[in-house]
Amino acid sequence: MRTPALTSRLAAEALGTFFLVFIGCGSAVFAAKFLAPSVVAGQGIQVGIGFLGIALAFGLSVMTMAYAVGHVSGAHFNPAVTIGVAVAKRFPWRDVPGYVVAQVVAGLLAGLAVWRIASGVKGFDATGNLAANGYGAHSPGGYGLVAVLCAEAILTAFFVYVILGATDDRAPTGFAPIAIGLALTLCHLVAIPISNTSVNPARSTAVAFFNGNGATGQLWAFWVAPLLGGAIAGATYHLVTGIDRRDEDITGMVDPEDLRPAP
Repeated sequence: MRTPALTSRLAAEALGTFFLVFIGCGSAVFAAKFLAPSVVAGQGIQVGIGFLGIALAFGLSVMTMAYAVGHVSGAHFNPAVTIGVAVAKRFPWRDVPGYVVAQVVAGLLAGLAVWRIASGVKGFDATGNLAANGYGAHSPGGYGLVAVLCAEAILTAFFVYVILGATDDRAPTGFAPIAIGLALTLCHLVAIPISNTSVNPARSTAVAFFNGNGATGQLWAFWVAPLLGGAIAGATYHLVTGIDRRDEDITGMVDPEDLRPAP
């Protein structure tokens, strides 16, 4: 089997990460709360999508892009996933830096797009209003640093467990993106009140610099906790499930048979 060129895989990762951030964070910024005028009631009616809608937006964005480009890059769209599958020896370490850079840069571009569109409304103030992650005073529910670190690490670990299991050769074919998307939805349903849900350092970085309000000062937590959770899942998956693929060839070398012209 021929592995797609690294440039193609990085482009796929960038495309998927951009879509994830734009749809997920965009849903929080533009659609979470929306007041529609009501002639009868004489006041606005809340027609926003709320926490459930935001969770679904993140999950569906990952699911759809996994189907779209997963066969090209593996559909990580997340440095914690890339680290997790590398620790599990399901992905070559030499490609990790390129994947992470592509994810972060694409996320920042998506964050820029969300900020620019949001600024199209007169009087909009981006400070504190761009779906940044946070703890303490910047947590939606006022959760402290330790609580946020624990939640992010645990949820990321389980997210990576789902990815490793759903993409295993023994899993039902063709359903991995659905399981992964639903897992991310569940993570958001739990953690939006806690931290605005990261489980993805690229997603956190994407809006922190446009959000202001101390988001960049807390960004370290949303790198440390998800990366730790992803690494724990990668290191323990074979112990938990008894499925050990760590000795498989993941070098990505092209099979000579693929280079022979068709008869």
